[in-house]
Amino acid sequence: MSMSRESIGQMKRDEIVYPVRGKKDPAVASVVVMVAMETDLVLMRRSMQIAGKPAWKILSSKLYQGRCDHEDVAVVGPMMGAPYAVMILEKLIVLGAQKILFFGWCGSIQPRVGIGDFVVPHRGMSEEGTSAHYPGHDSYPRPSEAVVKTIEGSLLRQSVAFQKGAVWSTDAPYRETKEKVLLFQQQGVIGVEMELSALFTVASFRQVEIGALLVVSDELGSLSWKPGFRTKKFKRSREIAAQVLRTTCQQLTR
Repeated sequence: MSMSRESIGQMKRDEIVYPVRGKKDPAVASVVVMVAMETDLVLMRRSMQIAGKPAWKILSSKLYQGRCDHEDVAVVGPMMGAPYAVMILEKLIVLGAQKILFFGWCGSIQPRVGIGDFVVPHRGMSEEGTSAHYPGHDSYPRPSEAVVKTIEGSLLRQSVAFQKGAVWSTDAPYRETKEKVLLFQQQGVIGVEMELSALFTVASFRQVEIGALLVVSDELGSLSWKPGFRTKKFKRSREIAAQVLRTTCQQLTR
């Protein structure tokens, strides 16, 4: 549930600590790719042809600025877990980010979804502790429909098959129990990761657009763990994801 600008203004007056732009902070492009993993940050920079040192740092994450179809874009990462990812998102928004793409991994909890498959989340299921601190939060937050359609369009143009649906966000990856997996399977949830429900919640609260593309890194759907982090298919899928997100940036900057 999004809130009016007047409501957000009231929340800022209530907050003791809130994100601000410092005197030496750079302006950030309106389109930003947030990348969860360091290895994918390299892939994303290569796809976007962004070389050199980071333009700036946000906490421990590196911010790179580049161009996409003659428009400014930014790539930032790595980041893991809802609290940290939300701190990065909050700062990016005050620096000028308006359309955000998230590039990450997820575990599959449906037998039909395998290692190296692509997932476009249409909603989150919050089992992380960050979202509940935001007024008007929803246990099933959604991304921007327009950004999701743009990601899916990029996948279709490149003939990349993908799964779409809900993803479960947790703070406790070692508490992905059989009981929970079965419960979420029955609800049609596709995968599990750590950040998205919080990022969707904050984007809605701050009135910016967000969408995500995930690559399946491991499988839990059989109720036993099958890791795929070192497989050739997983590596190749991440390379494709970086290319797809470049195309998505091109569409979002038009």
